[in-house]
Amino acid sequence: MRTFSVFAATITAAFTCYTLAIPTIVHPGDGDDLLTTSRNTINETISTKESADAGRLFTATSEQLKISVYNNFNSGSVKVYVTGLDSNGNIVLLTPNGTWYRPPESSNAMGPQKITEDIAIPIGAYGTATPVTIPTHVSSGRVWVADGDLSFFTEVVGTGILSLVQPSAVDPDDPSAAANWGFVELTTDFSGITVNLSYVDFVGLPLGIEIQGSEGTQTTPGVAKNALSSICNALAAQSSLDGQPWNELCMTDNRGNVLRVISPHNYIALYPTAFDSYWTNYISQAWSTYEDTPLTVDTQTSAGLVNCTVSSGILTCVGDNRGYPQPVASDIFGCNSGPFQIDASDNAIHQAIVPRLCGAFNRSTLLLRGGNVQPRLGSTHYYTISPTNYYSKFVHQHESLDTGYAFPYDDVTPDDEPNASGLLSDPNPTLLTITIGGPTA
Repeated sequence: MRTFSVFAATITAAFTCYTLAIPTIVHPGDGDDLLTTSRNTINETISTKESADAGRLFTATSEQLKISVYNNFNSGSVKVYVTGLDSNGNIVLLTPNGTWYRPPESSNAMGPQKITEDIAIPIGAYGTATPVTIPTHVSSGRVWVADGDLSFFTEVVGTGILSLVQPSAVDPDDPSAAANWGFVELTTDFSGITVNLSYVDFVGLPLGIEIQGSEGTQTTPGVAKNALSSICNALAAQSSLDGQPWNELCMTDNRGNVLRVISPHNYIALYPTAFDSYWTNYISQAWSTYEDTPLTVDTQTSAGLVNCTVSSGILTCVGDNRGYPQPVASDIFGCNSGPFQIDASDNAIHQAIVPRLCGAFNRSTLLLRGGNVQPRLGSTHYYTISPTNYYSKFVHQHESLDTGYAFPYDDVTPDDEPNASGLLSDPNPTLLTITIGGPTA
């Protein structure tokens, strides 16, 4: 097993010529090749010494969620996996017979242990719908859909806390790397359901979601059937124009079949010098512009409009508890580091400005006419100049309804623009439908 920092150092040393812009070829490993980060692990909220016994757990009819998985993907090897935390904070995985399985702690085991219980739920043939029932409320839940097999592992961390190590979309050595997969995130409790389709980290097997419930029918259809190849073609063309490693965001098997496209933020985590100078001139121009002209941020809260100006290299906003030094590429693509890291002590103005400022960078609207007020320009102005977040641009171009996050603050919009997130919720859901392989119409 490797931590992210060790993995990044290893892969950076091995591949220094990232500007060649060839797709990344996956080569699946085993448990020793696992990359563990906060993005592909969930931890039980209580010590394994205090939690429920391992094995099959109970169901509660009043908490059940009905799911229909519709196969619009022409493959006979599609499987579903369901993972999450139950209401007691225990790690649970759904079995084909509809009961939760809680993996045991192995006190004598060293390192990650592969789950060998049958947790793969087979999906019917192309054009058919398969019913799946989640037996009780679940948090931090994911419904994984894979053309092929996925591997899950457990590991005891800290003071006896059981951790579930899930497939990593980023690691080309992950045991599940050769499978074409994606997932839907969900949480269910007595207040209803929240389900999300997001491309912040990667785009994989095309999925769509629909909720039926007391608030009617809500839909996020996701990316189109052939989105992966189209996005990769666009990224390759962009690489040839600007020399940046956009094409390497695409991960393929050894036959050249595209499996997924990872975000530039995740790519930089693997190759820390990637996109190093990509934003440099744009950042300098923005900081120079707002030395003389105020940047007005509409907090869309009770604080209203807040003016910001640059002085001595720091963007300072009225009423904000701290200023903003110039970001670097990883800060912009990830929106959670450098000047865009939000601390618990930050005030409400700071917490409102970070998403709007980072969104303006990703969409490249800060230097456009009218860009001195953020967010004010509509989506027709996004990604219209270079540099910009081309991953986000091309993902949105291939979304059926332009809904689904492509960077962390993709839900920041002017008041008169629709929300671009793929999140749906309902207080009384009756059916969640997951469509595999792109929209049916």
